[in-house]
Amino acid sequence: MKLFPLGDAAIVVELGSVINEETHCKVRALSEYLTRHPLPGMIEYIPAFTTVTVFYDPCRVLANSGAETKTFVSPYQKMRAMLENILSELQDKTVEKTRVIEIPVCYGGEFGPDLGFVAEHNGLTQEDVIRIHSSAEYLVYMIGFAPGFPYLGGMPEQIATPRRSSPRLSIPVGSVGIAGKQTGVYPIATPGGWQLIGRTPLPLFMPDSDPPTPLKAGDRIRFRAISRQEYDEWKERGACG
Repeated sequence: MKLFPLGDAAIVVELGSVINEETHCKVRALSEYLTRHPLPGMIEYIPAFTTVTVFYDPCRVLANSGAETKTFVSPYQKMRAMLENILSELQDKTVEKTRVIEIPVCYGGEFGPDLGFVAEHNGLTQEDVIRIHSSAEYLVYMIGFAPGFPYLGGMPEQIATPRRSSPRLSIPVGSVGIAGKQTGVYPIATPGGWQLIGRTPLPLFMPDSDPPTPLKAGDRIRFRAISRQEYDEWKERGACG
């Protein structure tokens, strides 16, 4: 475990050096604690694969420092001390039970123009890729890159495929892709180089909702293959509210 400054108003808590579920549980435990017990002067925290970055207002940290001392203690030192105390308390803590969320996906065709390449690259049929991709359970490590974009772990290596050599200028909303050993879902239209294998009708970013995304770090995801007709029905129900 390491703690180090990020500029003069943030501190990074590194909870592991390897991306795995053990480190993820530590990230979640600290995140859940900070949600329930915000630190004096804390503005926000951002969980990632192996770290939690805590942003703070230096003036507020000093204002909440309590009794005067003869030796000046910087806002960073105060935040570091508080976080070290919290981390010592959390060593044996367990995290909240995770949710399992099903995401429907219409694979192939115009929604998955790279499905054939993924299959060929791995010596599989397109049906094999769909079966393997939809049979695994994925862990949401964090949300990032684009609003609502889930970074997932747990994709079978049998379908791992390099990114496209030439990224697309715009990926349609809901596109499901593969890049290396990762899979993900594009919640908004954005440039990207992932291999597209399908599309979900389920919205993953709703800026007017609270929260704006149905997913959060720690959730489990399962993809379910649906037909084009089912996809269109999902979209129609969504349009009707």
